[in-house]
Formats: sequence, C-alpha cells, structure tokens
Amino acid sequence: MTGDEPDGELLDRVLLARVVEPGDEVGGRWIREWGVAEVASRLRGSGKPLPGVSEKRWSGLRARARVAEPRRDLAVAHDAGARFVVPGSAEWPGQLDDLADARPIGLWVRGLPSLRMWALRSVALVGARACTEYGAHMAATLGTGLAERGWVVVSGGAYGVDGAAHRGALGAGGATVAVLACGVDRPYPRGHTQLITRIAEQGLVIGELPPGDHPTPSRFVLRNRVIAALTRGTVVVEAAHRSGSLVTARAAQRLGRHTIGVPGPATSSLSAGVHELLRGDATLVTDAAEVVELVGDMGELAPDRRGPVLPRDLLAPAARRVLSALPGRREAGVEEIARGAQTTRDDAIARLYELRALGYVERHGDSWKLTRQAMISVRGGRGPC
Repeated sequence: MTGDEPDGELLDRVLLARVVEPGDEVGGRWIREWGVAEVASRLRGSGKPLPGVSEKRWSGLRARARVAEPRRDLAVAHDAGARFVVPGSAEWPGQLDDLADARPIGLWVRGLPSLRMWALRSVALVGARACTEYGAHMAATLGTGLAERGWVVVSGGAYGVDGAAHRGALGAGGATVAVLACGVDRPYPRGHTQLITRIAEQGLVIGELPPGDHPTPSRFVLRNRVIAALTRGTVVVEAAHRSGSLVTARAAQRLGRHTIGVPGPATSSLSAGVHELLRGDATLVTDAAEVVELVGDMGELAPDRRGPVLPRDLLAPAARRVLSALPGRREAGVEEIARGAQTTRDDAIARLYELRALGYVERHGDSWKLTRQAMISVRGGRGPC
C-alpha cells in the first residue's frame, strides 16, 4: 500500500482476501484468467457467475462480498501496524509464485523488515505442538544456531516446536517470522500473545486472512503451504504420522525445496513421522551447521564430524602399523612384529625404538611389549586386543 489513498486493484485484492479462502485454486484460476478487477466486479454482482463452482457456492461467495469492507480492513490493519503486500509489489517474495493458482491473493504483514529480503535467506522449523523436552531443545538450539549464522527462522507461532524455534531465534537476537492461520491483529494461540507480539516487534508476523479473522483446522493446513514456499527448506523436528508438520514437508518436496528431518528415538511416536520422511527423500541433520550446508550458498559447509584425537593418531603411519602389530597382553619378537606390520625386520626395529622413546613399548631382552599407556591407546583405536 503506497500513498494515502489505496488504488483500485489493492482494494479489489483486499476484498478477494476477505471472500476467497486461502489456497482456493478455483479463485486463483479466476484471477489468472479474468483478472482481479473482473473477479471482484462479478462477486459484487456486476455480471455472470464465474465458472467452476456450484450455484450454492457462488451464492455464498457473493454473500461474503456484499459485507466485505476493504477500506475498513486496511484501516484496522494500519492501526495494528500491518500492511497488505500483493504480488508484483516490491516487497512480494517471488518464490510464492511457485504455488501457481494456490498463491496467496496477498499477505498481511506486521513488522518493519522487508518480507521479500528476509525470505531470500530463510528456513522453516516446524514440528509437533505437544513436543517432548528433546523436541523443544532441538528446535530452540536450531533456531539459535540458524539465527547466529544470519538465517531467518520461519514457523507457525504454535505451541511446542514452533514456539521453541521462534524463542531460539529471538534469544540470539536474530530474525524470525511467524506465519499465522488467522488475522495478524489476533495472535493465536492466545497463550502465545506475548511471544507473537515480540516477534512483530523484532521480526515479522504474516498471514493471508484479513484482520479479525479466526483460525480453523483447514486454514492451519493451508497456511503450511506458505511456510514451505516462502523458505529454502523445511526442517521437521518432531512429528507423529498424522502431524500437520508433514503437510509442510510434503509441500516443500512438491515445490522442489529441501526437506529435512531431525531424528529422534526409534521408540518415540512423536518422531515416527520424521523417520518416515527420512526413509524417503528427506535429509537427516543434527545441528544448524548441517541445515545451512544444505540450504545455503556454495562453501557454507558444516564442520567434519570426527571422534577425539588420540595420541596414537599423531604417529607416522609406519609407526602406527608397528604399534598395532604388537600383541595386547604378551611379548613378541621382532620377526613376528615385522610380519604383522608387513615391513622389514630393520624397519620394525627402527620403529620400535621410536615407539619406546615415546613411551608406547618396552624391551624385554630380544622381545618387545606394549606399555599400559599403549594398551589403552591401541584399544581405543582398533578395539579389544
């Protein structure tokens, strides 16, 4: 919205956002084929019904259009610190166009940052509302880690994983976006009013539904396609087999976005849906660095995962082979050690004296034996002797 007086197309889109349900592909096709102005005009009663719906449904849409007040919606949104962002405007995230006819008619945006700019480097973190302590911990840790790496954390503002992800990002002083299934002036769930208010102050709260509208089960499901389309990838932290988070993940798959899962205990029903994703095309991650390696730019690699460096790892390869050739609990002659290390007798002797200087072996006449220090080191590297 620019200037003091909204233009006609903006008002028509605000009206359609009040009349057409989110994700309604029939309404989206109307807009694509007939244009915003024509669809709004038909719904207001000037012209024939549009094709693709029953007479009963058309009457219902017309009834909604008769009571819609787009100027009032814009005024209420303005008072709540929100604006209406439409396709083609400078702030519109182009990746939402991948939704085709299910693309939002527009988005109500509450908060100061540019939605388009933030969406360019964003990741969705979603999961179970009734999550475990493990799920809440992983969501908060991932939210913090992504925020610290300059990524925007996008979630749904719900209890459980969503709330933990938002708090993790906020706690790191980072950026987060809550995508609501209701009006952005009406925080839901009510128990998250303080959290969503804080997100609006530090980040962005967005939604398709006009001011004052309430959530319904179908609106929660349809909201998830926006989360998937807006971001570079969707991370599912905990999800049962019928979790709404899986809807987001599958939408991400259809849109060609990264689908990512955080594993949980094999016995946990709240991780069963994640494990199902991981058996398919989803990628397993355990921390924020691994998420960024997937969704980030070339060169944003997670550190190599390796165990602790043991003293024997610092030995030259030839010395390690000789050390490994010594029996664990008895002495051995040079010939036996050389055969085990696949080297010559002279080389074995040279390596044994090197190892003795380092405290790994001791000489007993013509034989050699591991010291207690070496027994611990060798077992740590190759298993029981």
